[in-house]
Amino acid sequence: MDWISAKPTKYADVPYEEKLRLFMEVKNDPRYEDFLYGCYECGICVSACPSARFYDYSPRVIAQTMAREDVDRFYEIMVEDIWNCAQCFSCVRCPRQNNPGGLVTLIREVAVKNGLKEARDVLQGYSRVIYKVMLKGNQVSPDMLQPDFFPDWGPWVREFSENMHVWRKAIPVDTLRGVTDAAWRTDEKTLVELYTIWFETDNVDIVREVDEGLYELLLDVMEEALEEWQEEVA
Repeated sequence: MDWISAKPTKYADVPYEEKLRLFMEVKNDPRYEDFLYGCYECGICVSACPSARFYDYSPRVIAQTMAREDVDRFYEIMVEDIWNCAQCFSCVRCPRQNNPGGLVTLIREVAVKNGLKEARDVLQGYSRVIYKVMLKGNQVSPDMLQPDFFPDWGPWVREFSENMHVWRKAIPVDTLRGVTDAAWRTDEKTLVELYTIWFETDNVDIVREVDEGLYELLLDVMEEALEEWQEEVA
């Protein structure tokens, strides 16, 4: 046993080999070398990070951990910290050209692909957003902003939902037919192109790790739409 695996860790119940496997999955991503060049702890990324102001979160710690290849600390970050990042990429002003936000993106993808419970728990409330964007090719409607779905958004969501009748007057009536209806229709050809992208990039498979039911729904609708489109153009 080497000195790294012998250190006391917060998640000692998780085998070091498993943590290392996840770490290497992040490190072997082709984008990794473009996101990390080495940190000399200037703190500019932290001072620019809005999440660092409200959470126990530091983009500098993420860059340092990956640079030092601290596998145990990496696993803690994967479980506890990555979902505190707002993905605003204010951190890219790093003088060493590090991209902590990009590293977070890689770590999130690995967490979801490997079905980490913490990732599933965080993303469960966003299932309806995923449905809206991937299946309708449209953004979130006001009807979807409910406190129960997005508790981590704070009191703003509750205030928003309490004034829903006001917001509904500002959007087309078509949206009122149901939460999943779009206020405007996305062109069929555009939807088919989006469905193709979701399949080719394996994003549909990633959804399965978040919500099995949603995955089956997306699969059925997208496959049927693609088959019908192929018949039309044949």
